[in-house]
Amino acid sequence: MSDGKLTPLQKAAAVIVCLGAERASMIYKYLEQSDIEKLTIEVAKLGHMESEEAEGVLDEFYKLCLTQKVVTDGGLEYARTVLEKAFGEATAASLLSKVSKSLQNRAFSFLRKNDIKSLVPVLSRERPQTIALVLSYMEPDLAAAIIDVLPEKKKMSVFEKIAKMDRISPEAVKIVEEEIKKMFSSLYTADFTTIGGIDYAAELMNNVERSSEKLIFAELNKHDAELADMIRRKMFVFEDLATLDNRSLQKVIRNCDNKDLVYALKGISDKNLFNLILSNMSKRMAEGVLSDLEITTNVRVRDVEEAQQRVVNIVRNLEEQGELVISKSGKDEIIV
Repeated sequence: MSDGKLTPLQKAAAVIVCLGAERASMIYKYLEQSDIEKLTIEVAKLGHMESEEAEGVLDEFYKLCLTQKVVTDGGLEYARTVLEKAFGEATAASLLSKVSKSLQNRAFSFLRKNDIKSLVPVLSRERPQTIALVLSYMEPDLAAAIIDVLPEKKKMSVFEKIAKMDRISPEAVKIVEEEIKKMFSSLYTADFTTIGGIDYAAELMNNVERSSEKLIFAELNKHDAELADMIRRKMFVFEDLATLDNRSLQKVIRNCDNKDLVYALKGISDKNLFNLILSNMSKRMAEGVLSDLEITTNVRVRDVEEAQQRVVNIVRNLEEQGELVISKSGKDEIIV
């Protein structure tokens, strides 16, 4: 097992093992029960580690601890300056990305311990911009579940504010958090961090019920069609073709222009997806596409991306026409 193949949870387990039982038990005091259970299971599964591999994990752990300290003490810009001098730009950027996400996840952490039934009555009384801020710090599936049960007028307003959200100061987060904390608890401090936005809105829409999705897009199209289109483009990407059943994938392929298929396949690095698409073509068509791929050279990345987007548009159009179903986060039950 090489360090590059370790998951974050496996790396955490490796640190626990390397620290020894006594030091590890001190860390356990600060963890949630659910995290302790997951970590302990991973420790039991870890097995043998080479000394070089263990050193690599501990080195990364040390750098992350150092990064978190300089971020907390001096903010992101100060931390970036310190880390770039110590480790170089690339490593500094990677460390800051991991730590910023970790710090962001602390905001409104007390809400994650409550079920939806207890959250909705509290949040539904707040203004749409307040609800949007809180939901932007939650996991998309939980945020989607809350949006699903909001009143229709507020549902639309909240989603739009999430999609248009960009950057917010920690002071503003504190104010909102303190207000809601009167009924729950926890605090967040850090420099400016990116929340909400198009990517999050798209992931959110992938989790809401279809009735909510249709309502939100119908309303959003009336006064901001460009935003609606940007979110739709993010909701199903070319790589998601791998999630379609064979019959649906074959239908998509039949509706595609051959040149688009060639260009789209030209940009695939995932061999499994490449082979999956080819296997759902007729033998004659697959041979023709492979032949065209051999003679198609010097293709611009933009042309590949545009071809892949046209394929994705076909998927969305077929879904709107009821010709196929895009399974959303594994929640949809399909009757064949």
